[in-house]
Amino acid sequence: MAAVDAVIRTRLHSEVALVNQVGEYIINSGGKRLRPALVLLSAQAFGYSGRHQHELAAVVEFIHTATLLHDDVVDESELRRGRETANALFGNAASVLVGDFLYSRSFQMMVEVGEMRVMQTLADATNVIAEGEVLQLLNCHDADVDVANYMRVIHCKTAKLFEAAMRLGAILGRASAAEEEAASRYGMHLGTAFQLIDDVLDYSADEAQTGKHLGDDLAEGKPTLPLIHAMRHGTSAQAAVVRAAIEQGDVSKFAEVLAIIRDTGALDFTRQQALREAEAACASIAAFADSKYKQCLLELANFAATRQF
Repeated sequence: MAAVDAVIRTRLHSEVALVNQVGEYIINSGGKRLRPALVLLSAQAFGYSGRHQHELAAVVEFIHTATLLHDDVVDESELRRGRETANALFGNAASVLVGDFLYSRSFQMMVEVGEMRVMQTLADATNVIAEGEVLQLLNCHDADVDVANYMRVIHCKTAKLFEAAMRLGAILGRASAAEEEAASRYGMHLGTAFQLIDDVLDYSADEAQTGKHLGDDLAEGKPTLPLIHAMRHGTSAQAAVVRAAIEQGDVSKFAEVLAIIRDTGALDFTRQQALREAEAACASIAAFADSKYKQCLLELANFAATRQF
């Protein structure tokens, strides 16, 4: 990971001062670096030890960071990881344009690796992620979004980059087609578990730990699984309260919505779904040769489904 950070520092550089300033700010803002770690763990699980793993791990982090910059502008977010968002500090225009810089820099880097499968994997992933962002935008303030539609957004917007990270490592390690698909499935299930817990934490976390305001999803009118479950399993009066809060983005109703979520067991239900995804992730790589890298992947699945931050 130190080698990945070194690549990030070097490749973040631009002759344009504002690009450096915004890029450094967001990269240094304390992310978990899960996606680049997956590239390394997957590559090394298949016996790869060359430098391309560090470069592709940095590429994945750049793509993730670009999506965060754009997300925060779309969501009008003011806090991320306990700090002001880049758009709050530097403005929307700078955030969008530096996000574009990170996307284009990541494509320069992946071309340098000189592997068509790598370029195909990342080109497909970034396209699917963009579709997921648009789907989520269409779902905002729509209280009729069902579980299938919600899961489709998760798979596109979040899980796809986890999936791509695992596939990249497998490609570098010259894994078999079956192993590559298994690694990809692990990433998809892991990313899904991770996002499900993100949606739980929006209604249950310690704000100091997560660095975001509770109720942000409600304020943005996002119909996440805890809300969908609460509407399905609450009384008609409770469902009406949740529906109105989603449609109006009414954060003043947060305490009432939270009480309904707890009353219907929506958070426990969502956590159970995350655990199922984590179990599916572990099952996907059960046939991999035993190694410390495989063990780390198994532990990471458990972390994704049980984390508090």
